[in-house]
Amino acid sequence: MKRMNKLKKEYDDIEIPPELDNLVKDSIQRAKNTKKKRSPMRNWSIGVAAAAALFVGSINASPTFANSLVNIPVLGSIVQVFTIETLTIEKETYQANMKTPAIDGLENEGLQTALNEKYIEENKALFTKFEEEIARLEEAGSGHLGMDSGYEVKTDTEQILSIARYETTTAGSSSTEMQYDTIDKQHNILLTLPSLFKDDSYIGIITTYIKQEMKRQMEEDENTAYLAVEGADVEFSSIQANQDFYITADHTLVISFDQYEVAPGYMGVVTFEIPSDILQDALVGDTYIQ
Repeated sequence: MKRMNKLKKEYDDIEIPPELDNLVKDSIQRAKNTKKKRSPMRNWSIGVAAAAALFVGSINASPTFANSLVNIPVLGSIVQVFTIETLTIEKETYQANMKTPAIDGLENEGLQTALNEKYIEENKALFTKFEEEIARLEEAGSGHLGMDSGYEVKTDTEQILSIARYETTTAGSSSTEMQYDTIDKQHNILLTLPSLFKDDSYIGIITTYIKQEMKRQMEEDENTAYLAVEGADVEFSSIQANQDFYITADHTLVISFDQYEVAPGYMGVVTFEIPSDILQDALVGDTYIQ
């Protein structure tokens, strides 16, 4: 409790700088250049790339670094994820409920601080953007707008912590975007999708499987629809190199797509569990995916 109170005080004392330093901005810009295209109705959302990516270091520069960790004897740390702040607006036609997560217990305090500051910055910026949108609607006459953001711990084992964060915007219809952070708690590193593989061959392997799975699901269920249908105006072509993902407790890779990204809106956020056996030849090792 004392540790959480300390984190809460640190949160309250944080002043978000007007701009990040050049290194962080470069990292964010690179992520923006490769991030999937958003639908027009979601362009105002401010989900930014993780400043914590700076701490990935050698695991990105040399993916085989991940495999070298398997023989290092370490103990898993006790890590907690909790809500450090909730930002709300409750008006007749405008509602917002934005929960900010915080992580406590990582041995790599630099990584922990970077992640926590990222969560704080993103949620405060999202709240500010929401207030600005309300002001714009009020100036135009009136409107309806809702925002719900929060998080869910997808995986929490001795080795892996996967946190999913969501932003749901409601303006007539709703739209949900997801972001994930997957952390090796034993070695205190933030995992990226490219870091799990020897080279970029995983993009084609995963894409081929997902296309096949989309078609299989559509054949079995007439209520299932994807953009992989031949002749569709917009057809799913490939996952991104940095596609959203998380790792399950049984060491399975899950690829995630935002609402509207590869399917009609009624399908919501879409995920695919990728069979580990089709990834074996591309993986740098079996430390995370088995």
